[in-house]
Amino acid sequence: MNALPSWLTDKRLSEDLEPLLAPTDDGSLEMLAAEAQAITLRRFGRIISLYAPLYLSNFCSSGCAYCGFASDRTAPRRRLEFDEIEKELTAMKALGIGDALLLTGERTSAVGFDYLRRAVEIAAKVMPRVAVEAFPMTVAEYRALAEAGCTGITIYQETYDPENYAKLHRWGPKRDFLERLETPERALQGGIRSVGIGALLGLSEPVGEALALARHVRHLCRTYWKAGVSVSFPRIRPQEGGYQPAFTVDDRFLARMIFAFRIGMPDVDLVLSTRESPAFRDGMAGLGITRMSIASRTTVGGYHDADSAGATQFEVSDDRSAEAFCAALRAKNLEPVFKNWDAAYNGPISEKESLCR
Repeated sequence: MNALPSWLTDKRLSEDLEPLLAPTDDGSLEMLAAEAQAITLRRFGRIISLYAPLYLSNFCSSGCAYCGFASDRTAPRRRLEFDEIEKELTAMKALGIGDALLLTGERTSAVGFDYLRRAVEIAAKVMPRVAVEAFPMTVAEYRALAEAGCTGITIYQETYDPENYAKLHRWGPKRDFLERLETPERALQGGIRSVGIGALLGLSEPVGEALALARHVRHLCRTYWKAGVSVSFPRIRPQEGGYQPAFTVDDRFLARMIFAFRIGMPDVDLVLSTRESPAFRDGMAGLGITRMSIASRTTVGGYHDADSAGATQFEVSDDRSAEAFCAALRAKNLEPVFKNWDAAYNGPISEKESLCR
């Protein structure tokens, strides 16, 4: 492996967060929660922006030990054809969703760049905001996606521990730690307007993961200061393959991590998915978290015809309907927002803008 980038080991980029992550008494956690809530209200108001994932395919060429879509899983493989994508988007639109995240596995002959670009084009005609969570791409490919209507990407490093990364990614293109680490920057250089990053909590020692993630966020925010950066906090959920996490990340630590990131990064969107329980999601909404997934299906398809859906990538914990979830937010005096982006703003950021340094 080539040398790690200097920002990944620069402890100055995360030194203020380390004390906030240290386990102490209950009172300190309550004080962090109060501070995080005040910052969230001041910077974001009472709005929670909502999105929904659309799994396009469960084909994959990599062997991630923790993933239900890994290439050695025995579940049937399928991809949505373009007419099926249109039906899924129509069903999502009927739920009020205006922000879609299109997901695939790693690049394969069945699901490559041309397929993904066409899916983005279809989605951009229906949804005001379209993002993708897929395989790493080149700068030129990201620019083509932006021109097709993609406004953002999500890509998790999974773990920032290079040795553990090599053990967990048993084969396939995802084994390249640095290539994946550099993907958010290639996307921003290609004109993508926003990137979402995160670590899959439970794979490696959680405090170290949190600090490395913080360094990554701050590096991106400083280097590409006109772009948007968001942070997700996924924990491992049960999946085909039965991988058991090596490290326990309980609710208290996850809450502390969310509060620390809000206090240390007051302007960054913090995201919580339906991996988490209804009680935890309701508790974190507005208490640091500003963006959440809703009515998620982790199968290929499932919005238009749930009976036709295939294997799941992982088990969803919060399976409430869109209506029930929105009611829970409103009960907390929070306003769910399905659309906060106008399609008129779609298109790539210019090269001059995206390379702010």
